[in-house]
Amino acid sequence: MTQSSFLTTLQGRRIAYRKIEGTGPGLVFLGGFKSDMQGVKATHLEDWAGARGRTFVRFDYSGHGESSEDFLDGSVADWAEDAHQVITRLTEGPQILIGSSMGGWISLLMSKRMPERIAGLVTIAAAPDFTEDMYWAGFTDAQRTRLLDEGRIAVPSEYGAPYVITRRLIEEGRRTLVLRDPLHLPFPVRFLQGTCDEDVDISVALRLLGHATGPDIRLICLKDADHRFSSEDGLRLIEDAIANVLERIG
Repeated sequence: MTQSSFLTTLQGRRIAYRKIEGTGPGLVFLGGFKSDMQGVKATHLEDWAGARGRTFVRFDYSGHGESSEDFLDGSVADWAEDAHQVITRLTEGPQILIGSSMGGWISLLMSKRMPERIAGLVTIAAAPDFTEDMYWAGFTDAQRTRLLDEGRIAVPSEYGAPYVITRRLIEEGRRTLVLRDPLHLPFPVRFLQGTCDEDVDISVALRLLGHATGPDIRLICLKDADHRFSSEDGLRLIEDAIANVLERIG
């Protein structure tokens, strides 16, 4: 098991990461909202990459896991900048991004911001624009008023304590939306989605598939899979998708 190292960003945030060296193109795992790099998918894929001698990086966004900062002060724009600096400063050459949930959104942002550094993309229950389309759109008028007046609101979560959604998360999220403008992905792309995902509906995956353009984009659904995608079948499908992208790259 690798030990955590730390990268200090240009903004002074201290980002925890773990990296194994190997051949390229390397793999970079981008986790989800309030998730950390110790999750099942991240650690499983590190073992998978290591067994094949391939470079692999996983990390904690600021306000997550071992990294510095308070989660409630963060936004998708901040976490995308963390990802950008991890890719820029910790990897060499084109990378395959593996984005889970919010990490899928951030991987799409990286694909727009630095396409020359992306060799391929695998998303797992991607949640692009979720701050606007899932939270803000789903709030009642009373909830919206409270959020704007008080700066935050708590919403129920199936993963434990309620999630606190801040006004900054919503407003900053509007600077990073990817489904309102052209989204060209000029490399192999595999969108993975579970049919029983209660957090990100399959309609989101279909919307993303319809919106994105590129020469090699596929949506692959796993029947009865939930949002976690961490079952044996789910993990195997992720492995297969990465292997397929590597094969297509040649």
